[in-house]
Amino acid sequence: MGSCGLLAKMNKECPECGSKIIGRADKKFCSDACRNAHNNALNKDRKNLVRNINNRLRKNYRILETLNTKDKTKVTKERLLRMGFNFKFFTGQYITKTGTIYYYVYDQGYLPLEKDWYLLVKTELQL
Repeated sequence: MGSCGLLAKMNKECPECGSKIIGRADKKFCSDACRNAHNNALNKDRKNLVRNINNRLRKNYRILETLNTKDKTKVTKERLLRMGFNFKFFTGQYITKTGTIYYYVYDQGYLPLEKDWYLLVKTELQL
């Protein structure tokens, strides 16, 4: 390898902070902190989406858990909404043989009833 190729490798700069990279020839960043910062910036939008969805699920879960203290409770839609429940976010569904659909946020579930009432249920998850 000519001296130009060797000089190019020796004078490599960190794409995150611009510092000189010292170490292996294939090293791309000057430190773990710069590598992490660079990758976090690249993935920011996707991570924010996942973080926001997880926060929404967590909030829904806490609401169901707070209201359903006896593993089976009836509550109005208005009360759920007043507490900030968002019906768009759930982790799964259970459909009975008769076609009834229970919606779940992990082990806390709800079943829409007549006249804007909901039956809250808790199920033991088998992991």
